[in-house]
Amino acid sequence: MLLEILALPVEDKIFYAVLVFSWTVYIWEAYLAYRQRKIYSTTTHVPTELGKIMDSETFEKSRLYQLDKSNFGFWSGLYSEAEGTLILLLGGIPFLWKVSGILTARFGFGPEYEISQSLVFLMLATLFSALTGLPWSLYSTFVIEEKHGFNQQTVGFFLKDALKKFAVTQCILLPVTSLLLYIIKIGGDYFFIYAWLFTLIVSLILVTIYADYIAPLFDKFTPLPDGELKSEIESMSKSIYFPLTKIYVVEGSKRSSHSNAYFYGFFKNKRIVLFDTLLEDYSPLNKSGEKEPGTGEENEAAGNESKPKPKNKKQGCSNPEVLAVLGHELGHWKLGHTVKNIVISQMNSFLCFFLFAVLIGRKELFMAFGFHDTQPTLIGLMIIFQFIFSPYNELLSFCLTVLSRRFEFQADAFARNMGRSSELYSALIKLNKDNLGFPVADWLFSMWHYSHPPLLERLRALTGPKQD
Repeated sequence: MLLEILALPVEDKIFYAVLVFSWTVYIWEAYLAYRQRKIYSTTTHVPTELGKIMDSETFEKSRLYQLDKSNFGFWSGLYSEAEGTLILLLGGIPFLWKVSGILTARFGFGPEYEISQSLVFLMLATLFSALTGLPWSLYSTFVIEEKHGFNQQTVGFFLKDALKKFAVTQCILLPVTSLLLYIIKIGGDYFFIYAWLFTLIVSLILVTIYADYIAPLFDKFTPLPDGELKSEIESMSKSIYFPLTKIYVVEGSKRSSHSNAYFYGFFKNKRIVLFDTLLEDYSPLNKSGEKEPGTGEENEAAGNESKPKPKNKKQGCSNPEVLAVLGHELGHWKLGHTVKNIVISQMNSFLCFFLFAVLIGRKELFMAFGFHDTQPTLIGLMIIFQFIFSPYNELLSFCLTVLSRRFEFQADAFARNMGRSSELYSALIKLNKDNLGFPVADWLFSMWHYSHPPLLERLRALTGPKQD
């Protein structure tokens, strides 16, 4: 058997190595998920150390929610792996490239118009991905999230939103890809430097314009009204020299009752965004029997974009708790975590483009995936970045997860040093409850997957001795 494998052509070795590694990663992920699912199934009572922070009803709700998500993740993951394997075995990538060539030829573009054919290929590939992923997304939203009280969307709103996301993605993806391919074509021996600089500029532009021009296409952003909370946020920002210019509240409640907060912007133009579901005084989910302004008959005429929900629990955090959460987020900025992540990302991007330049001329890479006569640049990007780099990507992902957990502890400590330890402690408990996070985790699953430390570890760190 070993001799037969060694006797295979290089391109066949590459192909089967990619398949074997892909399934190895899947089996590893499935094993980790099984370990965590076993925790969900067997931990049916609140552990003693959690008795003071979580009641048995919430514990059971979170257990069942996470169990449903884990079971769904198993089947969707299995489908995704099987689909990817069949695409490779049946030659789906060269077939789609051929179809793209036929379509571009109908408009008078021959094989020499590789960039045009690449854009058609990319659009068809993303369309296929969107269509095959749609049933899973529908089930996740309207069965699992609905069952556990998180979904706030109607089917009509969901589908309209999906179409809008696809259109916006194409409007960004196609021009950026065409320019990247053109740069690679004309860049000469040092094209990888120009390609890296181009992707760096594009990523900075997208980060800058996303919240102002892209996100408002999907969600409503309104300035936080003048009042105690706004004044306290501005005061806290000034105390650490955070160059805050605006504070927004985003209407996340029309999609889901999950909550979040983040900041964005470069240099002296920072902005904070708070989900309305994070704010106890703003969350529409706390208004029993009331409909939000603009709901009712007007929204029904507009397609029932969101569903009024009866009040079943107090949602969100108090103002001091929101300030503690923002203290944590601003800690990421003050401690340089955002800059460090950008630097790591760009170093990785440069390395990948350099290795791509080294490997792009290897015909056996293209032959391994069914391209015997042509070597399209877009296909080379896909093969090298997605398949050849997959072992490196897995290792990098794990290292970044470990680093992220370290950053989270440091940001918690920053908020604690601002004198907001007790408020952050209670906020973490509330957010865990609101989002039905399960506080018990398998150590191996947690180590591999959790970008944020488990709740108990964060609470212990907040109440333990201060560390530099």
